[in-house]
Amino acid sequence: MATFNDEKELLIDQNTDATLAFRSLDPMQILDAIDSTGWCTDGRVSALNSYENRVYSVGMENGETLIAKFYRPGRWSDETILEEHAFCDALVDHDLPVIAPLKDSRGQSLHRHGPFRFCLFNRAGGRSPELDNPEQLAVIGRTIGRLHLVADTFQFDHRPFIDAFRLGDDSADYLLESDALPLEQARVYESVIDDLLPEVHDRLDAVDYREICLHGDFHPGNILWGSDGTPHLLDFDDTATGPATQDLWMFISGEREYAQARLGDLLDGYHEFRDFDERELALIEPLRTLRIIHYAAWIARRWEDPAFVQAFPFFAEARFWDEHIQSLREQRAALDEPALIY
Repeated sequence: MATFNDEKELLIDQNTDATLAFRSLDPMQILDAIDSTGWCTDGRVSALNSYENRVYSVGMENGETLIAKFYRPGRWSDETILEEHAFCDALVDHDLPVIAPLKDSRGQSLHRHGPFRFCLFNRAGGRSPELDNPEQLAVIGRTIGRLHLVADTFQFDHRPFIDAFRLGDDSADYLLESDALPLEQARVYESVIDDLLPEVHDRLDAVDYREICLHGDFHPGNILWGSDGTPHLLDFDDTATGPATQDLWMFISGEREYAQARLGDLLDGYHEFRDFDERELALIEPLRTLRIIHYAAWIARRWEDPAFVQAFPFFAEARFWDEHIQSLREQRAALDEPALIY
């Protein structure tokens, strides 16, 4: 059963020096920061598609290319970040195809330069997985099963929990207390949420699931399918404690018959390495609902960042909230549907 997590995201002051520096991070600062770690850059910097953190492709003097991730100030403590890195190291030690942060000559993976905290990764090539491909889904299932075997031996002390309090209640409260929602939609949203979230809590509480360490945000965009058929796993920034289903459900969508087939392919692979508690299949729609709620609150919390205004211009339109509320209504109906079976 999920429990409330006392280790929440740190409150973000939108006007701190670190936050303002993060928003105006420029190529020279990026290169100076990386050079300070002992790696020697050659001046090549390209921004990659990332909003929560700032992520760049950076050329090295030896001809290699590294990926640099500059952490958003105020989101995670150093201890929380280092726990993520330690988890990645443990997965690599067990031959999981994880792109883990690199260590410098002192064995450090989290670096500081001025107001910035950052880490470096080897670049990995590949393409998106084919979710209509049963063989690839089975490989993904086997990989997640192996990941969860290692997770069974690991414990987080600082990472958050996947639960309805943090992702649901806190997110909905933030939206209602901020000015993100237009007034005419706010009343409707509150009514929908008041009906929806108690049901989500009940569904999560009804399953006595075991909590394990998770990737936490495992979706197709966080896999690069290598030419050798290896799925390289990326971006453990949202690593958390929660039910095993959290790392599986984002590969399952669409009409029931289609979703049922994809689930079968995924769990066929998973079961080769680890048993899956099929009672957790009842968590798929509650977890999907929490992600929808949290996604809207995530954008709202970052709205003072000009990068978010540019990336999500539709967020300020009434149409976004009409569609968001309709999605929540559809999720309310989905919660009443029988769970998928394996």
